[in-house]
Amino acid sequence: MTNYKTYLFSILALFFLSCQNSNSESNGKENVSGNARSEIAPPSHQAWDDLVSQYVDSKGMVDYKGFLKDKAKLDAYLNTLSKNPPDRNSWSKDEQMAYWINAYNAFTVKLIVDNYPTESIKDLGPALKIPLISDVWHYKFFKIGGEEFSLDEIEHGILRKEFSEPRIHFAVNCASFSCPPLLNEAFMPSTLNEQLEKQAVAFINDGVRNKISKNSVEISSIFSWFKGDFTKNGKLIDFLNKYSKVKIDSKAKISYLDYDWSLNEQ
Repeated sequence: MTNYKTYLFSILALFFLSCQNSNSESNGKENVSGNARSEIAPPSHQAWDDLVSQYVDSKGMVDYKGFLKDKAKLDAYLNTLSKNPPDRNSWSKDEQMAYWINAYNAFTVKLIVDNYPTESIKDLGPALKIPLISDVWHYKFFKIGGEEFSLDEIEHGILRKEFSEPRIHFAVNCASFSCPPLLNEAFMPSTLNEQLEKQAVAFINDGVRNKISKNSVEISSIFSWFKGDFTKNGKLIDFLNKYSKVKIDSKAKISYLDYDWSLNEQ
């Protein structure tokens, strides 16, 4: 009888240990998975850097035919972005901002490439014939982290809303001639401030898109549409004078140029 009790106790003990080991292995997998998720780094933007350095010239004009031939590389980069959404908890502000600027520009190029040839991005709105979509910027044609997105949501719902950075208007490109030129390099977290500064100086001193003199300025409609973004810390002329090579008088007359929506094609 004693031997039977000893045998039964041994069986129960082995069963208990087996259950403990099983639970331990299961918890271990969950912990590894959780740690992996929390340590995901921002995706590389090197592929986009390669593409724009090859198909965008120093003036920001785009070789869309070249992009069309290299569409597989563009799609692969966009797929990487789609599968690696920004983590607000672990990514720095510059990492997030660089991601969203590059995403906006790359998905804009994709929109043109997928509908090429076209004379203007604005022509794609009616042509798409999507109910309740008033223009192409509201068209949800891509996903980020499994969620459907439009270009409008990136620009206004994320970049303008979350970062309060007026220079983003000189970084995002709407595939049109009057837009701030598309930078022929990817925006990188490590150099983001310098790149935004470079874009601001280049755009404001562009004699085609902005005509600036001491007593009068004829400037891009961007400064009218998004005036609130440029006047949070002063008047519009104060903002312009931060970057303009010509010192503008505080009482200078301001007018806005018509916007040219023709395609920014080489």
